[in-house]
Amino acid sequence: MTPEFHRIRRLPPYVLEEVNRIKARLRAQGVDIIDFGMGNPDMPTPKHIVDKLVETARDPKSGRYSASKGIVGLRRAMAGYYDRRFGVKLDPDSEVIATLGSKEGFANLAQALTAPGDVIVCPNPAYPIHAYGFIMAGGVIRHVPALTPADYLSSISRAVKHSAPPPTVLILSYPSNPTAQCVDLDFYKDAIALAKKHEMLVISDIAYSEIYFDGNPPPSVLQVEGARDIAVEVNSLSKTYAMAGWRVGMVVGNARICSALARVKSYLDYGAYTPIQVAAAAALNGPQDCVEEIRGIYKARRDVLVDSMRRAGWEIPSPDASMFAWAPVPERFREAGSLLFSKLLIEEAGVAVAPGVGFGEYGEGYVRVGLVENEHRIRQAARNVKKFLSQADDILARAHNTLAAQ
Repeated sequence: MTPEFHRIRRLPPYVLEEVNRIKARLRAQGVDIIDFGMGNPDMPTPKHIVDKLVETARDPKSGRYSASKGIVGLRRAMAGYYDRRFGVKLDPDSEVIATLGSKEGFANLAQALTAPGDVIVCPNPAYPIHAYGFIMAGGVIRHVPALTPADYLSSISRAVKHSAPPPTVLILSYPSNPTAQCVDLDFYKDAIALAKKHEMLVISDIAYSEIYFDGNPPPSVLQVEGARDIAVEVNSLSKTYAMAGWRVGMVVGNARICSALARVKSYLDYGAYTPIQVAAAAALNGPQDCVEEIRGIYKARRDVLVDSMRRAGWEIPSPDASMFAWAPVPERFREAGSLLFSKLLIEEAGVAVAPGVGFGEYGEGYVRVGLVENEHRIRQAARNVKKFLSQADDILARAHNTLAAQ
């Protein structure tokens, strides 16, 4: 038998894929699935951004190789965004790297920073790339419970004390995917102080920094005095401008870390298609009313989701930010677990969610609900959920019988 490839052996089966397979099977049978499972924006990219892409693509020179760290105009636009939004002044040449989305930026940061056996402090639950980017690079993950930001912060020193060798990197991610939790500047001050005390670098993921509600914009770790001594931040245009498929992100902050990332990327890619980068610069430099509009759509969906599911019998806490709600599994299905609940919900109610265990062991007991369907579809989902919950005993009995027969 051919042995499994080394890096593939370190990657467990993707839990979320189990729900995706059921979703694909049911859709092939013609079942209408209301899909809250994936964080994939369903809104169109604003017209002025698309127009700039089309205009630039007409230039015969636009099909040439671009720059792996991003064209100068885009890096300047990214620095300008940080200055306007956070009051953080960055050098576009040494402290800004344009990436192929935040996911690629995170994964290649891991490649740049990690030696085999390095220990990384990572929140749990967390977006999978936060751990597996480093695992693929040869690192070892020290999972720290992060059911609340305070839990995570208070557990970091204990994790460092009980890790050998000492951790080299601390990962932060607020607003959080999947929990949708936010932090204030005092959290970042404490996190930077801890990281300096324990001689760790910091990677902060704020891909959802512009999807916030109730007038409380999330801060940046780079606003903390001295943060740039040890920290970089990963950000993205995907959710802010409904540009997920365009794959435009950024890594900004510490010049030494940015230089290491630029060097890795120089061996791996030539950057995004130049017209995409030009259009991304237009997004950052242009009118921002589209961002407010997108934010308003997510807020309206959040409100409808929380209200309609409550009426259906499922209490979902209202998220302060991100495009997700982090919902406890309904009490009747708690013992079944988040994965089985998610499977039954899609099979019996035609509603897809992401099981919390797919984001780490401490995600068990929850599911992630994406705000990626319109208000009409959300209300329809709530009607389906109400019927589903009313039949909980019968559904669970059938499920247990099926499992017993296997």
